[in-house]
Amino acid sequence: MAAESIDAPEPVFVSVIIPTRNRPKLLAKAIASALQQDFTSLEVIVVVDGEDQRTYDVVYSIRDTRLRMVDLAVNVGAAEARNIGVRAARGEWVAFLDDDDEWLPQKLSRQIEAADASGVEWPVVSSGMLVRTSDYEMIRPLRRYIPARSISEYLFCRRSLQDGPFAMQTSTLFLRREMMLAVPFRSGLKRHQDWDWLLRAERFPGVKFTVIEHPLVIYRTEDGHESLGREQDWTFSLQWAEEMRSFFSAKAYSWFLASECATRAVKSRAGFKARWEILEKFLLDGLPTLRSCAMMALFLGTPEIFRQNLYAMVRKSRRNAGTMPSLRRNPEATMGMEW
Repeated sequence: MAAESIDAPEPVFVSVIIPTRNRPKLLAKAIASALQQDFTSLEVIVVVDGEDQRTYDVVYSIRDTRLRMVDLAVNVGAAEARNIGVRAARGEWVAFLDDDDEWLPQKLSRQIEAADASGVEWPVVSSGMLVRTSDYEMIRPLRRYIPARSISEYLFCRRSLQDGPFAMQTSTLFLRREMMLAVPFRSGLKRHQDWDWLLRAERFPGVKFTVIEHPLVIYRTEDGHESLGREQDWTFSLQWAEEMRSFFSAKAYSWFLASECATRAVKSRAGFKARWEILEKFLLDGLPTLRSCAMMALFLGTPEIFRQNLYAMVRKSRRNAGTMPSLRRNPEATMGMEW
């Protein structure tokens, strides 16, 4: 099937890029959340990553001249699908939306205001997220962005067990299209596509990152964002971290090994040799802190039953937090279980 589109009105200020494959019901919600923004000078570009008739049907059923579709004949992966969407975009600015996430109505208008207020040519604006599972909601990340620190420390150095890998997720990103053309997503990565881009973007001359702490994105986890086997996961993560080592601070590198590599190695039941390799790099190639040591010890040095009980306690805490309406107005109220 050849690429097709519904012509969008000119001019367009923001182009919304949604890569998708085989998730038509979730895609419909994502498209609706983009089209229902309180900022209307936009186009929504759905990049269908390989032939997918059910997705075509969803796009064709939505009668809005701001919606366009780019239909790829073969699967190229989410990173390259985003790059193709950026090249097809007409807007001065671009924003990304994963097909299983949604935006709150003021997402773009808030980010446009933040970009204008940044006073720089190349602002990159992110936001907090409302992380939604099948039985609770929580506002993340808990940590605040501090411009004086490296992006790697904001991404990986966590405040608490509850914090998690939720900083600057792809669906929160807003920036100039010209910058995306200069610093595209790296194709072929199985994981860590957003982190990889952010670490490289930090070195773009004149860039400035801004994070709106208020949640503007709904990030779903109940359908699962994991697609690779766990064994494959930890080895790939370790190889990626070693390749990108110069983009990490020493402290952030140790945190990544503890929170990403060690956790997946244990969950995949990797052997002693694999765990020792991670621990050795954690101690010798990074800069461990008390908190990152606690994370490493939790996974490499405690029985599985202990971790299960701890997770149950954390899940209960999350469930209780998610049912309190005041937490959605005050992210600081969720900053519990500090290390």
